[in-house]
Amino acid sequence: MLVLAFDTATPAVTAALHDGERVLAESTTIDARRHGELLAPTIERVLSESGATLRDVSAIVAGSGPGPYTGLRVGLMTAQGLATTLGVPAYGMCTLDAVAYGSGRTEPFLVATDARRKEVFWARYADLRTRTGGPAVDRPAEVPVDGLPVIGAGAALYAEILGQPAPEESGPEAVRVLGPNGAPAYPYAGFMAALAAERLAAGAPLDLPRPIYLRRPDAVVPGAPKRVTA
Repeated sequence: MLVLAFDTATPAVTAALHDGERVLAESTTIDARRHGELLAPTIERVLSESGATLRDVSAIVAGSGPGPYTGLRVGLMTAQGLATTLGVPAYGMCTLDAVAYGSGRTEPFLVATDARRKEVFWARYADLRTRTGGPAVDRPAEVPVDGLPVIGAGAALYAEILGQPAPEESGPEAVRVLGPNGAPAYPYAGFMAALAAERLAAGAPLDLPRPIYLRRPDAVVPGAPKRVTA
């Protein structure tokens, strides 16, 4: 088994390769404006570092959000295109699930990512593998924290409102940026690949590579032109 996973639903453009036992290579760049430019080189980098080629890949997993339309489109269209070309299955994974899995937590908590517009995407978990609520989008003050720890980039942005400790400092040399409670801030592809490999080995179902949109699109069909009178 060789699982190629990548995500573009957050500012972290991230890719990783997993052989069913461990992450062979992982690469991440934090840049919210260059998903389309960065994803292909990032995939090439992890393949090169692991000594593999695309033809060696047996499954592709892409982050399905929630996230902004443009970012999601880059990752999911790339996954579907590669899967068709290589003749391998493509799957989607909720990016909040990847953050949860990477936290390693065994007790209830919430994951929150930045949804912009002063809102967060969030979900509730019983442990690192079990989502019990969400995903949803709300203003930070409306998230039902109920005294639980909250992790993720959204928790870092709104730590005070969500009642969380300030995020830990991560220097420029850090491989992964940490958020509040010492957990990962982003859905790093290594976590996504590991969780997907675990589910595939267990015969558990994975989602189709379809986007999770929690908002209506900003674009609307133009109305009829205004009537101009003489």
